[in-house]
Amino acid sequence: MPHARGRAEEGAAVIDLLTIFVLAVFVGFEVVSKVSTILHTPLMSGANAIHGVILVGAILITGRAERPLEVVLGLAAVFLATVNVVGGFVVTDRMLEMFKGHRAGKPVKSGSNGHKEVGR
Repeated sequence: MPHARGRAEEGAAVIDLLTIFVLAVFVGFEVVSKVSTILHTPLMSGANAIHGVILVGAILITGRAERPLEVVLGLAAVFLATVNVVGGFVVTDRMLEMFKGHRAGKPVKSGSNGHKEVGR
């Protein structure tokens, strides 16, 4: 049976973790809401790199799991982190494709005003 002091230390640790989580949510909301739309793509790429670190952490934690519930939760975390990293990079790639210019076609003929028209 755990001692009362051990439970108090565990409760304090949970409160510390919840405090860090709530502060991280507020900081994340403020940072994302203040970023201009033109910087969202670089910010998303940076966030994808951070999620790669989270994926490594989930793999390490799952490797130390002893109980079946811990293994299942760890594998779910690895799966969701992988989906987040891959999906984030796919979305970033698609967004960057939108900024690339279209290929110029061959000039077909000159118009009556002397300007060349561009064909497909």
